[in-house]
Amino acid sequence: MVGGEHVTDGSWQVDEFVAAVPLASSTLAVYARDVTAFASWSAAQQPPVRGPGDVDRALVRSYLAHLNSQHKASRTMARSMASLRRYFGWCVRRGTVVVDPTIGVSAPSGTARLPRVLRADELHQVLDEPAAEQDPDSMDRDGAVLEVLYGSGLRVSELCGLDVDDVDLARRRLTVWGKGAKQRIVPLSGPAHDALSEWLERDGGRCTWLADVAATVPLDSEASALFHNRRGRRLGPRDVRRLLDRRSPVPTHPHALRHTFATHLLDGGADLRVVQELLGHADLATTQVYTHVSKDRLSRVFRESHPRA
Repeated sequence: MVGGEHVTDGSWQVDEFVAAVPLASSTLAVYARDVTAFASWSAAQQPPVRGPGDVDRALVRSYLAHLNSQHKASRTMARSMASLRRYFGWCVRRGTVVVDPTIGVSAPSGTARLPRVLRADELHQVLDEPAAEQDPDSMDRDGAVLEVLYGSGLRVSELCGLDVDDVDLARRRLTVWGKGAKQRIVPLSGPAHDALSEWLERDGGRCTWLADVAATVPLDSEASALFHNRRGRRLGPRDVRRLLDRRSPVPTHPHALRHTFATHLLDGGADLRVVQELLGHADLATTQVYTHVSKDRLSRVFRESHPRA
């Protein structure tokens, strides 16, 4: 059983494939789900396809046609194709298949969506206006979480993975483990530094939080985590989404804070490669999407501000 679906035999070796790919667990879960879905569909064909060695280009194209008939979004089809390319590339390297059947097969590229950037008033409310009903310790934790997400441009998974030892308040920086287990050092903004100082050093901060949690729920082996939830576990992405919902005036994904961080840097004149390094992007092309956001914003400001625009 892989990715929640049943494959008729072990010839697809999806678990082995996932174990061999050095990527984040969330990405691997998507790969496993996509490959397993393809394997299950293939096994239902006539005649049944029992393993990757029986797959040819025509079958892959038929699968894309099947996804299209199911009204799958073009982005979903493109993602499924990317997963299959990665899987069959692995099969070729292992000698499971001789020819990669995904070569020459194209999928819809999907409609590129520009990142959402928070307006100044939205960002102010998220960072500076905690909900009145929150207890003080929760406000301190939530404030530190949101200041770090925006001030250092972290992915939510990177923030949740932070340990106390990753914080260097003296040098105002964080040690972050990004995608592919790549480590990078990122600076702390002034407000993020102050919020973390409050959370880590003052009475009633993290130590009081952990003491209160431990009184009802034994802490697990992740006691070194920088942020915990009320169940005594390391703060997770869903926890971050909930605390952001308490602050944000509109539905906002935590990743919007990272988008806003990058766009504000570029609007302020930062070099694209510096932003790439801060975000932990392996490919500069990934960072370049933010230049489109900035150009769109500049065009809008020009139209609204210039008397003869």
